[in-house]
Amino acid sequence: MPDLSTTYLGLHLKNPLVPSSSPLSHDLDAVLHLEDAGAAAIVMHSLFEEDVRHDERMIDRFLVHPDTFGESAGHLPFGHDYQSRLDSYLEKILRLKSRLSIPVVASLNGSTLNGWVELGKELESAGADALELNAWYMPSDPKVSGAAIEDHHLSLLQELKTVVSIPVGMKLSPFFSSLPHFVHQAEAAGAAGISLFNRFFQPDIDLETLSVVDRVQLSSSADTLLAMRWIAILRGSTKLSLAATGGVHTAQDALKMLLAGADVVHMASALLKQGPQALSEVLQGMTNWLREREYTSVAQMKGSMSQQNSPNPSTFARASYLHVLNSFVPPAGVRY
Repeated sequence: MPDLSTTYLGLHLKNPLVPSSSPLSHDLDAVLHLEDAGAAAIVMHSLFEEDVRHDERMIDRFLVHPDTFGESAGHLPFGHDYQSRLDSYLEKILRLKSRLSIPVVASLNGSTLNGWVELGKELESAGADALELNAWYMPSDPKVSGAAIEDHHLSLLQELKTVVSIPVGMKLSPFFSSLPHFVHQAEAAGAAGISLFNRFFQPDIDLETLSVVDRVQLSSSADTLLAMRWIAILRGSTKLSLAATGGVHTAQDALKMLLAGADVVHMASALLKQGPQALSEVLQGMTNWLREREYTSVAQMKGSMSQQNSPNPSTFARASYLHVLNSFVPPAGVRY
């Protein structure tokens, strides 16, 4: 039996399959089923700083300083009876820690210094084994430079690391002009790992109603290629743990990520579509592949196809772009 164990964010995991941040972690029973299916850890759904601040404003307005008097305030709950989204999230951490035997990674989507520091401390105190920072920012202001955004993320990370002792990973978007440079800066600032990549749900336009609408668009296996390429480039150039996230649906998807150099493989869309059995099938498929090729462990094959170990490193760089374009053959019967 191959040894499937790996290490991520300083945590020793029994295998590389980790359900990523998704609505599934709202349900304790769903998480327990994922653990039974073989999940090595769980990343909780994100706690959004905006939601926490909204709750705080509502509590202050209606419960602490209500604008109503006498009987007109009778419909309001007592302050100690009101459970904010932060309270609910912290309670979920406690419940998961009491029922699971696998690590629990809290996910925080924040944008301000107070948000990352204050909320990070709360999540650690509740018992989270590690913290994933969802470093998401929509740069709509033309006066804000890319360097300023990167410096902002790094400053938040550095400050957070002064107040928490649990490992901190950063979930990054693919929209960095020099991803390896930022990763090296994040490592110097105290990050324990990075997850590549954050997958955004893009707004759409409804042509019938002429309105902007939000639609959930789950991933496909084709979405793995971008993260796989960057993980292959980063493996060997940083000591940070590398997590592949987005598009892993099959054992083949997971194996490619590990061969490129990922320490863990995150899954979400496949689990939302098929349930915990999707994780079991990927785990079994990985085990069979390793056994058939006489690998003794995941560690033995991890990173063996990275840019550092590739006999032709240019395949992960510009050369592959040129080759693909020059080798394209139009489908039969198509005339130009």
